[in-house]
Amino acid sequence: MSTAIDVIATTVSGSISDWGKVERIRPLFAQHGFDDVELHVVDSHAEARARARRILDGGRRLLISAGGSGTFNAVLEGCCDAGVPLGEIRLGFLRKGSADLLGKVLGMPDEIEAAVAVFARAIDAGHVMPCDVLSARSEADDGAPRHFVGYGGAEIFGRIPHFTENRFMKWYKGVLSQFFGDLGPFTLGMTLAMLEKIVRGPFGRRRWRILLDGREVAVGRYQALILVNGYLGPDMPYSDDALGSGRFHLFALGDLGLSRLIGQARRARNGSIMQDPDRWGLAHHAVDGELRLETVGGGSFPLNVDGSTLRCKAAAIIRRVDGINLIANLETRGIE
Repeated sequence: MSTAIDVIATTVSGSISDWGKVERIRPLFAQHGFDDVELHVVDSHAEARARARRILDGGRRLLISAGGSGTFNAVLEGCCDAGVPLGEIRLGFLRKGSADLLGKVLGMPDEIEAAVAVFARAIDAGHVMPCDVLSARSEADDGAPRHFVGYGGAEIFGRIPHFTENRFMKWYKGVLSQFFGDLGPFTLGMTLAMLEKIVRGPFGRRRWRILLDGREVAVGRYQALILVNGYLGPDMPYSDDALGSGRFHLFALGDLGLSRLIGQARRARNGSIMQDPDRWGLAHHAVDGELRLETVGGGSFPLNVDGSTLRCKAAAIIRRVDGINLIANLETRGIE
């Protein structure tokens, strides 16, 4: 199997200390005997997506994303754009960004020396973790669907990228990550989205309809609609499914009034809500086929697609469409 490696690194990801990791990637791989390593430094997620497609068009099949969840999904979408069977691709997550949930589940260390050593052993052994790829599209839009793994959502979760993805993101995300860890930007985005919801009060309340394979399963008002691919570690411990289980999950946080929103959000953030979901208005829907989210009365809404925004009109349609092999630590076996 070829050991040619292409690393796509974004300059917009990570803490201030993370920015220094990029220049060390090739020398560290060389220390482990990998001399055919191409480093592609890009300034945006759009560039990362386009570069991944060009790399695959050129016949290479082992890619490593060096960034956060946004960079990783941009590279993933480039893989989908290329039209190459995803089963032929091995994709890695080198943690250099915010909300590195997937990288943690794959057992990738944050320190660059340790991370490259883990990659070297895993690539030599051909060790991967199967992972489902989800697609999301707006029903009343002719645009191409978005592909993602990990997490997403609507309502509060749908607004988080509005506050975390903007033209100043390199700097403020870098500072936040430096002082508050890789979940600093996510936590700030969630807090601002929650405050926005409180300020809007009753004027921002929507009624939602949730359908599974065309069957209505719930109608109501929700503070957050949280999508997860499977187990995403202790920072988002909603599902015990492996990432390649063949199904995904929707956790709907009911609107119990603004007076309880802060308590709901705090428990949703630290995972303790799973200890008493009924008390805090959390409903779970496992999705084996197609999930449809629509607002009663129509209208558009933002859908969070693992850290970026998809504007949906009429309804969002989410389904599993494929699977890809993610490079994983030899000690990582996933959740069964």
